[in-house]
Amino acid sequence: MSAVSLIIRGQVQGVGFRPTVWRLARECGLTGDVKNTSEGVEVRLWGEMAERFEAILRDNLPGLARIDSVVRTTLSGAAPRTFEIVTSKAGGLAQLAVTPDVATCPDCLREIRDPADRRYRYPFNNCTNCGPRFTIVQSGPYDRARTTMAPFVMCAECADEFANPADRRFHAQPVACPDCGPRVWLEDLQTGACLESADCPKTLAELILDGHIVAIRGLGGVHLACDATNAQTVAALRARKRRKAKAFAMMARDLEVIRRYASLSTAEEALLTSPAAPIVLLYGAGERLPDAVAPGLSRLGFMLPHTPLHHLMFEHLDRPLIMTSGNLSGQPQCTTNEEIRDRLSEIADFTLMHDRDIANRIDDSVAVVELGRTRLLRRARGYAPQAITLPDDFPEEPAMLAMGSELKNTFCLTRKGQAILSQHMGDLEDAATNEEQRHNLTLFQSLFSHQAERIVVDAHPDYLSTRFGYEIAKGRPVEEVQHHHAHIAACMTENGVKLSDGPVLGIALDGLGLGDDGTIWGGEFLLADYLGYRRLACLKPVPLPGGAAAVREPWRNAYAQIVAAMGWQQFCARHAASDLVARFKAQPLATLDAMMRSGMNAPLSSSCGRLFDAAAALCGFAWERQSYEGEAAMRFEAAIERGALCDEESSAYPFVIRAGDPLQLDPAPALEALLVDRLNGSAPGVLSARFHLGLVDALEELTLILAHRQAINTVALSGGCFQNVTLFTLLHQRLEAAGLVVLSHSKVPCNDGGLSLGQAAIAMARSRQRANG
Repeated sequence: MSAVSLIIRGQVQGVGFRPTVWRLARECGLTGDVKNTSEGVEVRLWGEMAERFEAILRDNLPGLARIDSVVRTTLSGAAPRTFEIVTSKAGGLAQLAVTPDVATCPDCLREIRDPADRRYRYPFNNCTNCGPRFTIVQSGPYDRARTTMAPFVMCAECADEFANPADRRFHAQPVACPDCGPRVWLEDLQTGACLESADCPKTLAELILDGHIVAIRGLGGVHLACDATNAQTVAALRARKRRKAKAFAMMARDLEVIRRYASLSTAEEALLTSPAAPIVLLYGAGERLPDAVAPGLSRLGFMLPHTPLHHLMFEHLDRPLIMTSGNLSGQPQCTTNEEIRDRLSEIADFTLMHDRDIANRIDDSVAVVELGRTRLLRRARGYAPQAITLPDDFPEEPAMLAMGSELKNTFCLTRKGQAILSQHMGDLEDAATNEEQRHNLTLFQSLFSHQAERIVVDAHPDYLSTRFGYEIAKGRPVEEVQHHHAHIAACMTENGVKLSDGPVLGIALDGLGLGDDGTIWGGEFLLADYLGYRRLACLKPVPLPGGAAAVREPWRNAYAQIVAAMGWQQFCARHAASDLVARFKAQPLATLDAMMRSGMNAPLSSSCGRLFDAAAALCGFAWERQSYEGEAAMRFEAAIERGALCDEESSAYPFVIRAGDPLQLDPAPALEALLVDRLNGSAPGVLSARFHLGLVDALEELTLILAHRQAINTVALSGGCFQNVTLFTLLHQRLEAAGLVVLSHSKVPCNDGGLSLGQAAIAMARSRQRANG
């Protein structure tokens, strides 16, 4: 007889892990117990099959579970008579792993559709395989008393299921039924009256089909919903929500409905139907939706129903719905019934409310499938706060807290070889988002029993995340990390690059980040490991006239690039017949010239994002002002004429690599070629294709030069510009074809949403270096 102890780490809390261990151990004739400890789930086993149990468990994991590591030791002592689940203790694994919210499982879906089942048409049905987790937890450890389910006392039948290890609702903290759980109701937001309805989801669907805008209180917040095929209603939603042009997300009943409006690959179908159920960006195809759904863009954001309420509503809907965050643009989405009444009554006509509090606001995740991999653009519902395992030679201590960036903010905790990222919170310039960051930080410290020994911040002293990091440090050391180094480190970390591995050639292309020289970086080639980096090359820096105003107004970047490329007088002489001359002259050019001469409010910038803004503006996209971040570049890419994109030999606009330290990639000849083609009447889609091809050619050439000089074969791609599918896929494929190993993002966004992971990894590397002297 063998006797072993297994300490198991991973996603093993709230996913039916201990009942699975209990069932398998009994089937194998083993005795012992399973419990949560501060180190992980501990399984103690006595019996002939004890040595084989780990392999059996790995082959039979519950759907949501994940094993990251197992520590095995031999036990002594007498064997127990049975196998039991031992009650968890405060401070156990509940404080190390909290499962993300999960889309409704097939078993629960079958129950709400079965008239003979006691949970028939119950909008809150769930089990250990699905339902709310993170959005209902208020503090650690994770149990019902510390969630927003605490006010709902289980009936006898639910309590029996909760206590039975053989039931799939064993220890499912949100378990409920119509007799003891939360309830829904409908209100008229204009009169405040409750609507009489025996079937609220059905009535809600009827209101939507009648052309109404409704507010739906869901898992992690409120959605504003309307019929996506009704152009008049979609336009009304834009006007009321004050969302001028940013694309709306949609929800559809099933894949069949989505296929009517978008093309779907097998990988995209799998992602849509996964337990995380994110919004997936798909290329439009087939039936057309109103232009107001995604103005000027080629991709549509679709998700499938992820709660019983959504499934019940879509039983009566054969068309997609707009399903966008319940807020005025720029504000966090509402979470409470009171906020719906106070803040959404001028947007929505009716609302579906419920009486289960939302403890933690969380947005829908956004993902794409590119080059065969899922790539997250916004990591939130379904993914956060799932831990990311650090490469295996990272130290387990000290515990770090990385504060992330100012835009697309996330923070990151490290503990016991894992990195735990918060959900996407948004831009900290918004006061409510700033407050949300503070709330979430307090929650995470409680849930994960985390006390950071060091605080890690972006090197930009004026970022609100940096200031907050120094504010909460209270005597603890604060590490500053350069923005683009953090981008590359995040890519290295999620791809398993070890501390002991050699450096990579990092290509960081984004909007902005403070550089070592006090200028604004954003088109960088860095020779980087976790401990440091050297800037080998960059896009040619040009002034950013007006600072933040240039981020909002693309024409400013276009003017700065033209002045840098050829000068204003030369431009007027060469392109006198162009309408651009008059358009520029209508702007306060003398003021911009004074800024650029003096450097006042016009910092030098090597930003790739601003270069895209300039090229897009010259082609007529968002010339005056961007209504949302990245609008000009996104519309510029969406306009690409695919035929021109395939004509690689003759059409790519030329960039020049200029000598220096660092080397500089000069876009001047590319912009001149673009202006000539524009004057000759080439379509914007052709101009965009040729610009993209030229940039990819130049990035490829410069990468190969640097890789050869540095004798390096691994390249890491990071930064928000790599959300551009054309840029990313072409460059990735070209570099791989040249024999390089290309690292790219999947688990965390390439944009600033992944920055905190890189900050934390760099701080851990520095800590180990200090420890080793």
